[in-house]
Amino acid sequence: MKVTIVGTGYVGLVSGTCFAEFGVNVTCVDKDLKKINDLRNGIIPIYEPGLEELVKKNINQKRLSFETDLKKSLKNTSAVFIAVGTPSRKTDGHADLSYVFNVAKEIGKSLSEYAVIVNKSTVPVGTGKKVHDIIKKINPKLNFDVASNPEFLREGSAINDFMRPDRVVIGCKSEKAKNILKELYRPLYLLETPIIFTQRETAELIKYAANSFLATKITFINEISDLCEKVGANVSDVSIGIGLDGRIGKKFLHPGPGYGGSCFPKDTLAIVKTAQDYNTRLGLVEHVVKSNDRRKKNMFKRVLSIVGKDKDKKIISILGLTFKPNTDDMRDSPSLDIIPALIKNNCFLRVFDPEGMKEAKLCFKKFSKNIEWCKNSYEASENSDALVILTEWNQFRALDLKMLKIKLKKPVIIDLRNIYNPNELKNMGFEYYSLGRCFE
Repeated sequence: MKVTIVGTGYVGLVSGTCFAEFGVNVTCVDKDLKKINDLRNGIIPIYEPGLEELVKKNINQKRLSFETDLKKSLKNTSAVFIAVGTPSRKTDGHADLSYVFNVAKEIGKSLSEYAVIVNKSTVPVGTGKKVHDIIKKINPKLNFDVASNPEFLREGSAINDFMRPDRVVIGCKSEKAKNILKELYRPLYLLETPIIFTQRETAELIKYAANSFLATKITFINEISDLCEKVGANVSDVSIGIGLDGRIGKKFLHPGPGYGGSCFPKDTLAIVKTAQDYNTRLGLVEHVVKSNDRRKKNMFKRVLSIVGKDKDKKIISILGLTFKPNTDDMRDSPSLDIIPALIKNNCFLRVFDPEGMKEAKLCFKKFSKNIEWCKNSYEASENSDALVILTEWNQFRALDLKMLKIKLKKPVIIDLRNIYNPNELKNMGFEYYSLGRCFE
């Protein structure tokens, strides 16, 4: 089977590479000639554990190729996956579907024989119908189907998520499209992966509903952690106590500085806007969006309340810049709110992130005079008034605390990911602050 993936961003590149690993003949298409040439040479534009090796392997075994010519790539293809970005529109928060619709137009002009057009991008309900109408208008005689196959990839573990998913969701109308996609995902039947075939609109909504629910869990435990600090409770024990209930589950019950990334912020906004368009309200999700924004914006106040706000410039060490570990993705990371706010409040920052420094330098370009980019955690902690942990990279979990104490001007650690034992650090002479555990 031959498959074409349009878009070589995070979703397109991971999906295309993993399909190739299944034995499918995959062509990934992008208009960016430099990116395509880099990919042909095994140069990966994103950081994702294991992806570079898998790309090189499948290029060498001639199952994975990269092209800029869409028409050439569509010849004899069975399925065409649209995997381009759908960022939030700055004007109203809706998903910007211009990239999706532009690809649909190109497919309409270039496709000459039957194929299933598959929306892999995260798109609002009704997008599949619009894509169908666009292609039909441009090429009325073309025989084709449009399906929805949302991705559920977590940055940092995307390959495993694709190869061993919790489920596969496919929304389509015709048996022909269903059979093609069933054959494409046949390797997962051996793992007894649940494959859900449903209406196209239902598949589109499942993705948004899933991400909104997970974002709600994160926001819930963040608000509970605030309550724990007021009443003298331990949020870690609360998380365990409720997470052991099978109806709730233990995942996404870890307090932090707020969720970020490429999915949760834009998807919660998009589903709220979709509901409003249909004259209904998702009041719970609306609260989640507002609460998370407020948390990210207010986290710097917690840091300032600890280090003190005075005329003397404070030197703050920041460990972790990306929105989560095992990625270089800075999109909607809490650091984008916290770092500028600290700088505006007379702080100088010494920062380090294992993979996100390149992207972060672009994000904080206008603050470059107030940031020192360090080579490791210990260089970042040199002569600082406090150390702030923003992202829970594994290498931050077992820092040499004795060395840290020597490096820091003051032995103050502000752990916004709760990765250390409060009693252990206090016994070592640190002033240790975390979320929802301040009374231990």
